[in-house]
Amino acid sequence: MFQDFTDSPSAAGAGPLPDLRAEMNARGLDGFIIPRADAHQGEYVPPADARLAFMTGFTGSAGVAVALAEDAAIFVDGRYTLQAEAQVDGTAWRRLSLHEVPVGKWIAETAPNGARIGFDPWLHGKTEIDAIETALSAIDAVAVPVETNPVDAIWRHQPAPPAAPIRPHAAALAGEESTSKRARIGAAVREAGADAAVLTLPDSIAWLLNIRGGDIPRNPVPLVFAILRASGETTLFIRAGQDADPALAAHLGPDVRIAARADFPAALQGLGGENVLLDRRSSPLAVAHALTAAGAAIVWGDDPCVLPKAIKTSAEIDGARAAHLRDAAAVARFLAWLDREAPSGRLTEIAIAKRLEAERRATNALMDISFDTIAGAGPHGAIVHYRVTEASDRTLSPGELMLVDSGGQYIDGTTDITRTIAVGTPPEGAIRANTLVLKGMIAVSTARFPPGVNGRDIDTMARAALWRAGFDYDHGTGHGIGAYLCVHEGPQSLSRRGAVPLRPGMMVSNEPGYYRTGAFGIRIENLLLVEAPSIPAGGDRAMMGFETLTLAPIDRRLIDPALLSAEERAWLDAYHARVRSTLKPLLDERDGAWLEAATAPLQSPP
Repeated sequence: MFQDFTDSPSAAGAGPLPDLRAEMNARGLDGFIIPRADAHQGEYVPPADARLAFMTGFTGSAGVAVALAEDAAIFVDGRYTLQAEAQVDGTAWRRLSLHEVPVGKWIAETAPNGARIGFDPWLHGKTEIDAIETALSAIDAVAVPVETNPVDAIWRHQPAPPAAPIRPHAAALAGEESTSKRARIGAAVREAGADAAVLTLPDSIAWLLNIRGGDIPRNPVPLVFAILRASGETTLFIRAGQDADPALAAHLGPDVRIAARADFPAALQGLGGENVLLDRRSSPLAVAHALTAAGAAIVWGDDPCVLPKAIKTSAEIDGARAAHLRDAAAVARFLAWLDREAPSGRLTEIAIAKRLEAERRATNALMDISFDTIAGAGPHGAIVHYRVTEASDRTLSPGELMLVDSGGQYIDGTTDITRTIAVGTPPEGAIRANTLVLKGMIAVSTARFPPGVNGRDIDTMARAALWRAGFDYDHGTGHGIGAYLCVHEGPQSLSRRGAVPLRPGMMVSNEPGYYRTGAFGIRIENLLLVEAPSIPAGGDRAMMGFETLTLAPIDRRLIDPALLSAEERAWLDAYHARVRSTLKPLLDERDGAWLEAATAPLQSPP
């Protein structure tokens, strides 16, 4: 299997905190900031860079910790509140909200005047450090960049950095040759007033060069750096062994030079006297320091690959549709199996995750899962990013809900789907809550909006029914999706922070939820494609909308039809009719019969 269920590391008591404090003291530091980040500033980090997990035991995908001489805290967002409580020892680390208590503010209120707070400039962007420095100025404290990370100095068995071979990604799947991409992105660099751009985000470089890798579990990207000239010429900085594929050099062509990763700092020095484009949020501050020291002029702007990458080509859109159809048949077989077996009371979360991966593997096209399957039975469903382990594995019992959030990586597309399933009689309040979540999901699915509308506007549509009932959820409604790249992709999002206008060709998830701690979790997720604008019948302005890519039944046993409008019921029945007509030919007789019942019109008995 791709997924394993070994227990996550845990920092019992203080763990390595005393050792870190001794190292800080030896370096003349009063504190040190430990982000969940690597030098590429992406969302996903390899084991070698899992410093936050090593120090605190927390394994979520977003968070930061601060160790002071007499105090320590970890900061996480609402998705990870319960996970942090379970993984992080509260006697050693305060567990705080990342949004309610900014990191810099806490340091300024806790550290002594004049404190020296260390940070690794390879693990932070300029925006983050600027905010911390502003807060520290209130107590005459300073943020001190370190040459070597003190966590690494005390991490005795730190894993080696990954160096998986880089693989060519066919232009037929990408929909555009790398030479064309480099020419137009190089032109954008020139238009920004720069001679070159330093690229550090792995999926940006993978997209630009039409390559894929295996350095990050579940995400087919190589951990590499690149310098793109305005001419389109590019230098790719890799670790030894990453160029093992004999087809790689020919695929990259003569205008892409391969260099050793160790040569990257010297190459930055070589940009002295030039204007260099850097992304303020994703470029490590160490890159800016090196360029400034070399005499280069930094042009702060957005990573020039992020927006073009998000707007999928026709080939990528066709690939996404094919991947979702393939994935949908596997998910339908899984749901049919789960419906038959769950009432026995013998299924465990691990058994459920294994069966789902087996169904995807049976397609003979699965490259990897797109993230570790979230299989949360009963109260575990209320942990938004729950990861089942051998220690936490729970048996699914009648009278509970089962939340399954999963996805697949296929050579032609990336999928991500969540379904919440009732086993026997649903728990009290679950049907109403699920129906309110469904109303929000339908509101997004059917939305029509003019060009220029951003994800923040759409996010409110998903929450309106929940808000009226006094409910909400502490995560975004949707994230961008890569094309056989990272399952989480920007710059677009359906969230309160989603300030990027939606554009035709972007893909987003639609996943409102509701979580009752200690009882159950509900989330319903489909992936959507942003459609080109057209003028509705009788209208006079062009409007955009969404095409639903995901095809899978939504559990009718968890729906109260009386809470849905006629339009909402019509949408659900039409969606289920599409699911039924599309998938039934791909299933055997038994699973087809299950699908027929699962997708019957809403007014029919479930």
